[in-house]
Amino acid sequence: MTGPQSDIVPDPVISRSGGSPGASGRVPRSTTRGEQTRRRILDAAESVFAQLGFHDASIVRITEVAGVAQGTFYIYFSSKQQVFDEVVLDLNHRVRQAMSQAAEGAPSRLEAERRGFAAFFAFTAEHPSLYRLIRQAEFVSPEIHHRHYERIISGYIPHLEKAMASGEVARSDPTVLAWALIAVGEMTGMKWILWDDRRAIPEDVFDQLVTIIGRMLGASEPSPDPTTNASLRSVSTTRAKPSARTSRKRRS
Repeated sequence: MTGPQSDIVPDPVISRSGGSPGASGRVPRSTTRGEQTRRRILDAAESVFAQLGFHDASIVRITEVAGVAQGTFYIYFSSKQQVFDEVVLDLNHRVRQAMSQAAEGAPSRLEAERRGFAAFFAFTAEHPSLYRLIRQAEFVSPEIHHRHYERIISGYIPHLEKAMASGEVARSDPTVLAWALIAVGEMTGMKWILWDDRRAIPEDVFDQLVTIIGRMLGASEPSPDPTTNASLRSVSTTRAKPSARTSRKRRS
């Protein structure tokens, strides 16, 4: 889905001042309770869109999962389309933030990549919906789909340029390199986390991936960070959970 947004400061993509204008056009007043309610709606929407897809999802189902009234939904969001867009941007912001924090203070560009990728895989293991929603966005909301990737790329390129200027990374087109690294991360996570239904990427796969990234960067490979590898070993169970659609069938 995304490649590592290593050691960057992510820009906020979702308003933290109480939400977006609802159906009335008013922005809800910022309160702790209001933020919690809005967060519940976003989390519920993430789950429902991932399980049912945009077209089969409904505001009724989202509010049921969130445990709020339909009227409450419209205080924060004006439509199903708007909440979908905000879910995608919220996931984008959170995954970039996770990778940024993980890579902060890395002693080398390759170590920053190692830590950033580890954080990315940990996030997508907890939020496999990121893959599903980005693919839906390609058709449901192309502008948001493009924005998701562009926000990753825009923060990634300067760090590659800096590493190239210092001689730490081999000279190449940083834009091409950034997109290539994103593709590596996305497809690796898709195979070993999403398709294999894992809670963590296999450690041997991760080590091989870092070796390949090092070759792409033209950088020498540092010794593996034991802390990073330990985080990859933390969980390895499957995510067998019934979908919302399956649950409804069982209840009926």
